[in-house]
Amino acid sequence: QVQLVESGGGLVQAGGSLRLSCAASGSIFKVNVMGWYRQAPGKQRGLVANITSGGRTNYADSVKGRFTISRDNAKNTVYLQMNRLKPEDTAVYYCNALIWVAAGTVPIDEYYYWGQGTQVTVST
Repeated sequence: QVQLVESGGGLVQAGGSLRLSCAASGSIFKVNVMGWYRQAPGKQRGLVANITSGGRTNYADSVKGRFTISRDNAKNTVYLQMNRLKPEDTAVYYCNALIWVAAGTVPIDEYYYWGQGTQVTVST
């Protein structure tokens, strides 16, 4: 009933930029923290950045100064602006959100949801 839909991945040369988007929809009471994770082949999935509903942000050291996370609470959407991309940024990027599910107007449960993943490839 609740879904996260991602867009914005693609192929880019080193030094270039991409902007990822992720929108939550469905029977939602409240969207709490939202974030981006990534997973390269043979590697563990790891946090890239996250942002609270109040706008507090956290970044992995490897992307600090290059990536910017933001959100639009009215649209239940989170963004990841990626600048000065490097080949080591190549991975599948997954959106994640902690969401209170609604029954009518009443919150009933809180779960983490995942987007479908979007491929980011950075060439040399």
